[in-house]
Amino acid sequence: MSLLDAYIYLDRLGTVVRDRGFSAQTLSVLAVLCARPEMWRHGYDIARETGLKSGTLYPILIRLADRGLLEASWEDEQPAGRPRRHLYQLTSEGLARASQALAEAQAPARTGRKPSRTVGQIAPQGM
Repeated sequence: MSLLDAYIYLDRLGTVVRDRGFSAQTLSVLAVLCARPEMWRHGYDIARETGLKSGTLYPILIRLADRGLLEASWEDEQPAGRPRRHLYQLTSEGLARASQALAEAQAPARTGRKPSRTVGQIAPQGM
């Protein structure tokens, strides 16, 4: 395989778009952001509320921003003693998708199957 072939092959992988559901960690981030959607939140604040480590949290924030579900901005002013923070807020589409995903995650799953019998339960007549 030539270098050009490898580049073309890798370029194809970069365009694959998956629209899977949100992970439990992403749902926890979305829950924090949905709690006060009008408020800009910084990563440390989100990490403190979710309990997620930065190596998990920031990739989630980046993916949400790449999907257009999250807006990211720098603080306007630099406070004394620390660097400016990156701030995050759900977009209107992000708020709608997050609300829907959180509602679905809290709803009981429906499998369409009859419940299985438990030990000690009497079987109906005719089985």
